[in-house]
Amino acid sequence: MGLQLTNAQFNQVLARLSAKYAIYAPKNFPLEGRYSDTDMVRYDGITRVEDIVFERKSDMSAKEIVTPINETIMFFFNGQVQESKIPQKEILIFARACDINGFKRLDDIFLRNSETPDYYYQRRRNKIKFIAIECPSQGWDTCFCVSTQTNDTSDYALAVKSTGESLKIEIKDQEFAEYFADFAQNSTCQYQYQPVLENELKLTLPVIDSQEVLTRLKNHPMWKEYNRRCVMCGSCTVNCPTCSCFTTYDVKFATDSETGAGERRRMAASCHVDGFTDMAGGHTFRTSAAERMRFKALHKVHDHKQRFGDNMCVGCGRCDDRCPEHISFSSMIQKMHTAVEQIKQELNHDSK
Repeated sequence: MGLQLTNAQFNQVLARLSAKYAIYAPKNFPLEGRYSDTDMVRYDGITRVEDIVFERKSDMSAKEIVTPINETIMFFFNGQVQESKIPQKEILIFARACDINGFKRLDDIFLRNSETPDYYYQRRRNKIKFIAIECPSQGWDTCFCVSTQTNDTSDYALAVKSTGESLKIEIKDQEFAEYFADFAQNSTCQYQYQPVLENELKLTLPVIDSQEVLTRLKNHPMWKEYNRRCVMCGSCTVNCPTCSCFTTYDVKFATDSETGAGERRRMAASCHVDGFTDMAGGHTFRTSAAERMRFKALHKVHDHKQRFGDNMCVGCGRCDDRCPEHISFSSMIQKMHTAVEQIKQELNHDSK
C-alpha cells in the first residue's frame, strides 16, 4: 500500500503515533558540528516532519538510541541495588538501510554472541520498529553500502521518501494502517521503498580464506602508514553504526562507606584509544596506531563475517566523513583486498 501525504497530514499521523511510540529521526543541531560554524545531524526525538533531515546523511548513527554513549544501568544505596528504568513507550526510528543493517550487527554482538543476551541492550531493542528512509539514488559520495551488501533491508514497518512538501509512504506492517485511515481513500499512490542500487564509490572486499593468508595480512607493511597518520582519537568508532565496545565504572555519591550511595554507568569505549587493552600488571596488547587500526579493520571485514556470516561494516562511510586526519576506511578496505590477492599469488607460487 502506498500513500502520498502532505507534510501537514503526516504531522497528524506523527501526533497519533506519539501516543504509543517515542519517535526518533536524524535532526539538525545548528553550530554543533565538528568544525567552526558547522551544523551536526544526529538522532533525537521529533514531533513533526519538518524536524527530520532527509537531504543529508546523519553525522551520528542511530545506535545511540539503544546503546547510549553514557548510560546509568543501576543505582546502589545501603547495600541495595536497583536497575535503572527506561521509558515505557515503544520506539520508532527513521533510519536508512545501512543503519537498520547496523542494528543486525549489534544484535549479533549483544544478543547472539553468548548464551546470555545483554539485558541492557535487549530491553530497548525489543521495543524498536523502523521507518526506512529512502536514500538518494547513489547515496552520498562516501557511501559504499552496495559493496557491503547492506544497501537494502526488509526490516521496516513503514518506508518514506520526501519530495519536499510531501511524503510518499509505504505501509509494510499493517499494524500501522489504522494511523493513516483518514487519508487512505484520497491519497493512494504507487510507492514501494527503493534501495540504492549503485554507489559512486565501489569497493571489492577482501576474502581471507585461510589462516596463512590472515597471518601474512596481519604482518603486511600496509599497516605502518597509520602510525604516522592515525591520532587514535576514536572518532571513527564512536559514530560507527556497528562498533559496540563499552566499559563500566562506578560513581560514588556519598563519602560514608556504610551508605555507599552511587551508580554504575556504562560508557562507549574504542579500540583506538589508550587503555582499551590494558590489563592488570600493566600489560597492553596493542600500543601503536597501526596495531589498533589493523584490529578494527579485520574485525569489520573478516572476524565478524567468520563468526556470524556478514561483514560488520555496513558501508555508511561515516568514518571517512568524521576522521580529523582524513583517513579513508574505504581506501583501506581496497588496500586490504589488493594485499590479500598479492598474498594468495605468493602462496600459490610458493606451493609450486
